[in-house]
Amino acid sequence: MARRKLVAASLPHFRHRMPKKAHTRKRPLRLGYVALVDCAPLVMAQELGLFEKYGVDVTLSREVGWATIRDKIIYGELDAAHAPAGMLVAVNCGIGAVRTNCVTGLVLNLQGNAITLSESLWRSGVRDGTSLRSHIVHADELLTFGVVYQHSSHCLMLRNWLRSHRINPERDVQLVIVPPAQVHANLKAGHLDGYCVGEPWNSVAVMSRTGWVAATSAELEPRHPEKVLMLRRDYAEAHEAEHVALIAALLEACHFCDAPENRERLTETLAESKFIDAPIRAVRMSLSGLFDYGHGRVEKTGGQHIFYAEGANDPAPDKAQWVIDNLIRSGAVADPTLIPPETLPACFRQDLFEKALQHLTLPNAQH
Repeated sequence: MARRKLVAASLPHFRHRMPKKAHTRKRPLRLGYVALVDCAPLVMAQELGLFEKYGVDVTLSREVGWATIRDKIIYGELDAAHAPAGMLVAVNCGIGAVRTNCVTGLVLNLQGNAITLSESLWRSGVRDGTSLRSHIVHADELLTFGVVYQHSSHCLMLRNWLRSHRINPERDVQLVIVPPAQVHANLKAGHLDGYCVGEPWNSVAVMSRTGWVAATSAELEPRHPEKVLMLRRDYAEAHEAEHVALIAALLEACHFCDAPENRERLTETLAESKFIDAPIRAVRMSLSGLFDYGHGRVEKTGGQHIFYAEGANDPAPDKAQWVIDNLIRSGAVADPTLIPPETLPACFRQDLFEKALQHLTLPNAQH
């Protein structure tokens, strides 16, 4: 069957023990991110002066998509990056990329994604996974769904959601990789029938009435690990003081992002053209506590993203295990032997997280 053509679319006072100056090279640390609401800790660490506060000279680099982030980390064009947790595992195991030892000492956020389906499917009577299956059974051609990266939580959750409704992601639909900022343009153009992506790109579809949200990751996989701070292991080891200071700065930024009183400032900052460059209303939808699914369904959620609460930032074994289990369960990694047991402790580094905590004292924080 012919494939569709896709178009290319006030800081609280925190007392802390200042670390020694961590910047030891002549150029800034290059920190990559993709334009999504969950890049918030990186953006706010810069805007609030937290990198400077912790002695790290950082330049943010907005990248097109996750394959670019992956390759620039592997080949040293970025020193660190905001990255899907599944990418960390896949790169360490050489799955879909050159095998490269990478680590994380910080989980940047939990949950925050959604599955969006087209208005065309709504008009055809689709309201959920069950009616989607009925539509697929009687359809003349394969539906096409976009995911942002083969080993990201978006792909894993979409595959699992389809399977839960007896839709085989290998046979009954077509999955294609589309950079996050381009999924909505492809949905609007009719090249996609739906997608799973992070915010604000689900809310952009709802706001423009080109799509509606069928399910959120908070409903499907509550508190799942989403993005991590990813670095090559050799780079992290060669610049440990700087790396630990970077984690501390981002951890303080995570604390800021999670506070309800800071959400409007966060919304306004992220919506700026130099960061996400999206309508402020769309950015606000996943941060304000009222989430619009489309077609009159608005629910009180408290916010789709968890940046700091509930031990969000600790790269603990249970978070790593969730990633590995779902890479296998979803079918994204067909052969479990490709992920050896030693992968988990080698790349999810609680020791680095704990070192960063030594530089940080936050109100009511449980270290």
